[in-house]
Amino acid sequence: MISHTLLSVPAGVACLPNTGTPPLYLDLIRRYAIPGPRYTSYPAATQFTAAFDHEAAVDSIVGDNLSAKNRPLSLYIHLPFCESLCWYCGCNNVITRDRASADAYIDDLEREILLTVAHMDRSRLVEQLHLGGGTPTFLTAGQLRRLGRMVRSYFTFAAGAEISVEVDPRQLTEPQVAALAEFGINRASLGVQDTNPEVQAAIHRIQPHSLNVAAATLLRAAGVTSLNLDLIYGLPLQTAASLNRTIDDVLELHPERLSLFSYAHVPWLKPAQRIFEERNQLPSSEAKLALFALARERLLAAGYIDIGLDHFARPDDELARAQKAGTLHRNFQGYSTRAGASLYAFGLSSISSTAGTYRQNYKTFDAYRGALAAGRLPVERGLALTGDDKRRRILVMRLMCDRRLDFGALAREAGINIMVDYARELASLSDLVSDGIVKLDAQSLSVTELGTPLLRVVAMRFDAHFSPAATERRHAMSV
Repeated sequence: MISHTLLSVPAGVACLPNTGTPPLYLDLIRRYAIPGPRYTSYPAATQFTAAFDHEAAVDSIVGDNLSAKNRPLSLYIHLPFCESLCWYCGCNNVITRDRASADAYIDDLEREILLTVAHMDRSRLVEQLHLGGGTPTFLTAGQLRRLGRMVRSYFTFAAGAEISVEVDPRQLTEPQVAALAEFGINRASLGVQDTNPEVQAAIHRIQPHSLNVAAATLLRAAGVTSLNLDLIYGLPLQTAASLNRTIDDVLELHPERLSLFSYAHVPWLKPAQRIFEERNQLPSSEAKLALFALARERLLAAGYIDIGLDHFARPDDELARAQKAGTLHRNFQGYSTRAGASLYAFGLSSISSTAGTYRQNYKTFDAYRGALAAGRLPVERGLALTGDDKRRRILVMRLMCDRRLDFGALAREAGINIMVDYARELASLSDLVSDGIVKLDAQSLSVTELGTPLLRVVAMRFDAHFSPAATERRHAMSV
């Protein structure tokens, strides 16, 4: 039988000293944090299969037109190029200094867009576009201008559309910013990671903070109204003192949003990360948790709202407002406010999402370009969701976005009788209830302030595909 008692201070649990912000119980985090999905989708991308091919992708696009005729679009364009490899990086990138390679890639993108829009209802409006990487600002001003004109020639953008770009402050010039302004960029995300020179040397990313200041200044002057800064905790040589200084530095830039990512140590996927082990530079698990607690406390004390997982936003930011209104969404770029949009993604390794399918492009140029040359969508794998997948996706996404399942609303809006249909999953929460991570009663399931860092762990209990024994080399640690 499940206990409905919420323990405000679990017995025997160590608490990190804290001043004025919700405490973190590190013993609980240590106990429950295991490798698991980030739930940018449900099911997770590890469940995609090669059975989902070009024909399945075409069917998914046609089906999306029929089922969602007035549904807006969200576009993602993956620009994989980087001048050098940051050793911590887990992204799919192409290391080169040859700017001409981006011209050929823009040609590829246009071929893929043409193959896609041939099956689309092109009257649907684009409400969101994100340029990700890699390093989008690897492209020259001329290439960015060309890309923007090309995309706008095939799609119609809604008034006030959110158009965002990931920026490497080490590679940003005034002409590039002017080109991005012509594109219509109004949101930007700066990759900062850490401002300490020793940490930067250890991760092979030398980036004086003066470059971050200069990039933020240029982007603000060009009309960017929402600035996000990416930080990573758990990096080699990172200490409480260095992270404190990094947070001092980034708060001076007054970003609307901050991402606080856990360094994902996956050397079996990214061999460059082995150097951290060889040099014995990584903080211990205990030290990494303390770094997370420190950074979270600093951001909350500075007035930011914990959106969930690794996102923080000012109270007046669109993300924070969406969380408060219950309209927050999660996709392959993280948290989003465009819950009703179908996601169409272009470029190497990019992932598209419709109401009933996911599809991912090839990760290598040879396979990607081979498919395009044959007149086929460059889809390597994907997934058609079952009815059970769709219902569980609702539960997982509401937990990740709202930190709560309202049983009455789920019954009314999705026909889900959670107390009956998911009795086994609810029963599995007894340990989380006893430890004060979740609160469960007849009306709802809520993740407590104590449990917020363990959102992914709570969501795993509703994941029919998740197997702890099979995740060690498929996912990074959840905290």
